[in-house]
Amino acid sequence: MTALAGLTITELKLFSRERGRFAVRLLLPLVLLVIFGSIPFYTQPRPGLDGYTLLDAYVPILVAYSLAMLALMALPMVLAGYRERGVLRRLQTTPAGPARLLAAQLIAYLLVAVVTVALILAVARIGYGVALPRQPWGFLLGTLLAAAGLLAGGLLIAALAPTSQAAQAIGTVLFFPLMFFAGLFFPIPVMPPFLRHLSHATPLGAGVQALQDAWLGHWPQLLQLGTMAAYLVVCGVAAARLFRWE
Repeated sequence: MTALAGLTITELKLFSRERGRFAVRLLLPLVLLVIFGSIPFYTQPRPGLDGYTLLDAYVPILVAYSLAMLALMALPMVLAGYRERGVLRRLQTTPAGPARLLAAQLIAYLLVAVVTVALILAVARIGYGVALPRQPWGFLLGTLLAAAGLLAGGLLIAALAPTSQAAQAIGTVLFFPLMFFAGLFFPIPVMPPFLRHLSHATPLGAGVQALQDAWLGHWPQLLQLGTMAAYLVVCGVAAARLFRWE
């Protein structure tokens, strides 16, 4: 546990030193929030949304967007970059082990994800009067499971990608289809039945549904939580087994 804590703290320090490298990606959801919040069309209450605004409905999607950026774009590129620069080869001589190293990465980026989501919610609430989730504990659980499932997928990418460029390319290829199924381009309820069911089977689709349910005051469905937990376990185990130091 001491080694895991040390690795986690070190990764957080390294992340803070290179924050400018990822600032654009991580702040992009806030930029989109400001843009949407500045357009009256998104801030007017809608009878079809029980008095909520379109901005209220989009905040959970922006939360999912930030998690996907962190998990699929930032984490794989950093960890694969460690392999490319020989950092992992030096860590191989220590008792760290793949499982402990990947767990430290998961915990560190999970903490960053929580801070990022809290910032999005704070800006939405203070800047544009967006209501906070009516079921805060369900929202927190959904956020943690969605982030963990996506981050485990990012670890799997990093375990396989030989270079940071390859990791970035794989993450980019996966990012846009996952965001489509999360409802960024078309709301999930208006998708054809086949795409809607496929969306519910993806980590982001299940995550957005869980967050939106919690936003409206409902506890997330067990199927949604189970889907995200399954991605965490399967991708996490696969990443540990397929991990290469160099």
